[in-house]
Amino acid sequence: MTQATQAKETAAIDVLAGGNEFLTFTLGQEEYGIDILKVQEIRGYDAVTHIANAPEFIKGVINLRGNIVPIIDMRIKFNLGNVEYNQFTVVIILNIAHRVVGMVVDGVSDVTTLKPEEIKPAPEFGTGLDTQYLLGLGTVDERMLILVDIERLMGSRDMELIEATQLAA
Repeated sequence: MTQATQAKETAAIDVLAGGNEFLTFTLGQEEYGIDILKVQEIRGYDAVTHIANAPEFIKGVINLRGNIVPIIDMRIKFNLGNVEYNQFTVVIILNIAHRVVGMVVDGVSDVTTLKPEEIKPAPEFGTGLDTQYLLGLGTVDERMLILVDIERLMGSRDMELIEATQLAA
């Protein structure tokens, strides 16, 4: 077992120990899930204040009850092609590592409870595809959920960018 695989399995066990409820959302044709305990609130997509020289996936910032919150478009982050905003587009406000961050997704589905046996490890794709942020794949009836370790995804390098964006605002 590789160190990366072991780290993913440990992360999945940690998530399941903390709770096994996932907020499910869509990006394009795929359905994703994140630990519900990381979600602070869900809002409709509103205009953001753009920050000069920010990476493309950081859409800008919003003022949320006096807090400056960076907004990340997950479709851009995951290179999912054309980005269109409509009445279903939402922002999931997350509380990650004592920071508040918003992520734009195509829509929110529901909260799903997964049993440990319904979660399978993410496949290894070699060096061509970075799967370190995946907890695994969840199966519910005929649905397949891509379970994202949102803290790892918004991890060190991205958090530094987000922090820099908050300071610039």
